[in-house]
Amino acid sequence: MEIERKFLLGGFPEGLPLLDTCVLEQGYLCTDPVVRIRSKEQDGKTTYRLCFKGEGRLVRQETEMDLTAEQFSELSNLLRAPMVRKDFRVYALPGGERLECSLVDGAFFYAEVEFPTVEAALAFTPPEFLGREVTEEAGFSMSEYWKTRRFPGHA
Repeated sequence: MEIERKFLLGGFPEGLPLLDTCVLEQGYLCTDPVVRIRSKEQDGKTTYRLCFKGEGRLVRQETEMDLTAEQFSELSNLLRAPMVRKDFRVYALPGGERLECSLVDGAFFYAEVEFPTVEAALAFTPPEFLGREVTEEAGFSMSEYWKTRRFPGHA
């Protein structure tokens, strides 16, 4: 189960402890339900994942499994659009949450905060720098962005 809140922000945050960095590339074999492939390049190593996501915004089912480089390559050939590139960073928030921030295709910044429970997600008070929350807004998912290459209402 995935429980997360999503935000648009103006840039990578400053002054927070940086926990992790990598480059992600992801594409969608299907967007309803979501079936995504992703490569993760970190420290000179690349790993590959297949992900299935159910319906929902704040809460949805998520199942992931490893892929080999060969499997990833074969599935990449089925994509109908180019992969999305995310320059990805993870920061520690003062309350102990992990803030996952991405510069998406060099065009805009997108952030997610994952939670162990719905109650924790609803109790979370976002820091002001996170900007506009888009968790419950239709069209603000990476699969939607992949299809349209734009977020509605994004400047």
